[in-house]
Amino acid sequence: MNRWLTLIPLGILAALAVLFIGWSLKREPAFKPDALVGQAVPETVLPILADGVAGPQNVDLKTAGVGRPMIVNIFASWCAPCRLEHPQLLALEAQGIAVVGVAYKDEPEATQAFLDELGDPFTMVLVDREGRAGLDLGVSGVPESFAVDAMGRIVAKASGPLLTEADVTRLTEALKAPSRPLPTATTLDELDAQRRAVPD
Repeated sequence: MNRWLTLIPLGILAALAVLFIGWSLKREPAFKPDALVGQAVPETVLPILADGVAGPQNVDLKTAGVGRPMIVNIFASWCAPCRLEHPQLLALEAQGIAVVGVAYKDEPEATQAFLDELGDPFTMVLVDREGRAGLDLGVSGVPESFAVDAMGRIVAKASGPLLTEADVTRLTEALKAPSRPLPTATTLDELDAQRRAVPD
């Protein structure tokens, strides 16, 4: 009798596992929240990867595109899907699209070895050893990519690897969308002339 009593907790645990697996299979796996789309890239200062070493130069992720549209790709040398998407990143580089890489929770030497092996598609690689940029961007896993316009605003996001041309096109098309014009200054003489031109 005591033997059967010890099996009851195991039975309950197995039933809960079956329920959890059933629930997770019914969830929509393609749903990925795009919470930052439409917002500015968070200010996150990270060291630049240089010959397998982090730094000494640092750059703010927000200004890494130097006033140009860019794709920010969160990757890691230990990430198998990152290897699968790498040819798509090389294709983006061949098209002249700026791709800024963020090496997420990775050692600089391992990141450099990864790029030496597969090719370096990045305009620059930032080292995010502690995962700060990942937290700021709301990354749920690697790889993830963000299309950022010239104003530093996130215009699209791809969760998971970029495996097809359609995946890449969705990001690059978002970069082509017209951005808001910069505000222009108006002189006092121009304002006065505009007021006089409007009838009372």
